[in-house]
Amino acid sequence: MNRDMLNKLELRRQFFHMLFGVGLVVLINVGILNFEIILILLLLGIVLSILSKRMKIPIVHWFLQRFEREDHLKKFPGKGVIFYLLGTAIIYGLFIHRPEGKNIIMASIMILALGDSAPLFVRHIARIRHPLNDKKFLEGAILGAFLGFIGAVIFVHPLEALIASSVAMFVEGIEIKLGMAEVDDNITIPFVAALVIWLVRLLQTAF
Repeated sequence: MNRDMLNKLELRRQFFHMLFGVGLVVLINVGILNFEIILILLLLGIVLSILSKRMKIPIVHWFLQRFEREDHLKKFPGKGVIFYLLGTAIIYGLFIHRPEGKNIIMASIMILALGDSAPLFVRHIARIRHPLNDKKFLEGAILGAFLGFIGAVIFVHPLEALIASSVAMFVEGIEIKLGMAEVDDNITIPFVAALVIWLVRLLQTAF
């Protein structure tokens, strides 16, 4: 795949990434998506991923050809969507029963949807390396924190949105591993964001 095609693919992927996250938030907000439905979608995604390695499933194959990276097509079709849903399921299960938990969940997904796409837009001008990962740049984390804040502040207090988006996007640049496998940032970003919002609220009530 040449450079122009790769750039177009990544732009399509990030556009889909944003739309998918915003769509999840809308469906959660209006009460269509709950924990059980998210789990069903996650299991369906896993099944379709396994089948897609063996056959061309109508519609699913069309989406994979246009939005999936070449290495994922061979090894793990639909990886991004599956981990997106897994990250959503984790924070939903952990925070939905906490005070204003629904808003924590939606804010965290917005940080993932908007913040995680930011590095793509500054990668050609970024110069400052991430202090904990020389493959990534601080300019991307800063832009991601800003965009994540814009999305999160719709649902939570501005201070919570700012701290959560900043911490989550800084952590996004760190390679977190379980054994030999790196933890996908579709899991780490919303989890860290939700945890930070909850901790900020705990500190506010304590003081």
